[in-house]
Amino acid sequence: MLHMLMEIAATKLLFFALHLSNTGSFPPPLSAEEEQKHLLACAAGDTAARDKLIEHNLRLVVHVIKKYYANCVDQDDLISVGTIGLIKAINTFNVGKGARLATYAARCIDKPSPPSCPFRPLKREVPSLFRLEAL
Repeated sequence: MLHMLMEIAATKLLFFALHLSNTGSFPPPLSAEEEQKHLLACAAGDTAARDKLIEHNLRLVVHVIKKYYANCVDQDDLISVGTIGLIKAINTFNVGKGARLATYAARCIDKPSPPSCPFRPLKREVPSLFRLEAL
């Protein structure tokens, strides 16, 4: 419980810091070499590297939420929940498996969904000529 509260507080602090710096825009993504360097440092326990990974991947959180949950009214809430998913992804990412952080994090961002928001990912329905419901 305390761990979850600390993650929420860290999320709110990062969100607040982004509003004060960089004129409200997200920092650019890290290059592959920088990302690998910070991932290895994060695995060794460096919290500054972890914070930099979180900060530079917040754009991914917004992208996933806007892409899959565009019809939900509470996108701000989903972004904060997605940020917690990003933090969990960075904490549990295994560098040795050879996957990209963005690929792993996108699944973790999409996975936690608040039970209070009855949303579904956008699904496009293909019309069928064989459907006889209209008759």
